Amino acid sequence: MFLHRVAVALPLSRRFLSSKISHEFTSAIAELNKEMESVFGEPPSTTLASSSSDQFNFQDSQSVSPKVADNEFSLTHIGDAGEAQMVDISSKEISKRVAVASCKVILGQKVFDLISANQMAKGDVLSVAKIAGISGAKYTSNLIPLCHDINLTHVRVDVKLNPMDYSLDIEGEAA
Repeated sequence: MFLHRVAVALPLSRRFLSSKISHEFTSAIAELNKEMESVFGEPPSTTLASSSSDQFNFQDSQSVSPKVADNEFSLTHIGDAGEAQMVDISSKEISKRVAVASCKVILGQKVFDLISANQMAKGDVLSVAKIAGISGAKYTSNLIPLCHDINLTHVRVDVKLNPMDYSLDIEGEAA
């Protein structure tokens, strides 16, 4: 199987960022940063942004990508000519599968305090996040292209405030 890759180069005049940023542009960014800090609090430390706490845990009797030959894997949703295709799963037996994923959302102290006091203008953020996660799991095949409908037997979304780093820890499980 061959995959065709096309590289596109933008002319120098179409660069998105330039090394010659004007003073006005720099001032506008600084002003915007101050406004964001007044709304969301101090920015989190950069060490949290590269946290390795994001994790995926798949419990399945089959491998994620089918083995074509020794040490060779193929992309299941890409056809021989590189086109998108839906996989035929008619021969696959029904089995119990569980997927667990977790993440950390860095909030900053001001937003953390508002959420923990349930004083956000939009209401109870934690309950809405939990409902949104469950709804997202139920509508996965409508949200992700080429995804089959699957019968869910269980969905769990845990949302917890973490006062140690002013963050939100989220863990979801679908079975």
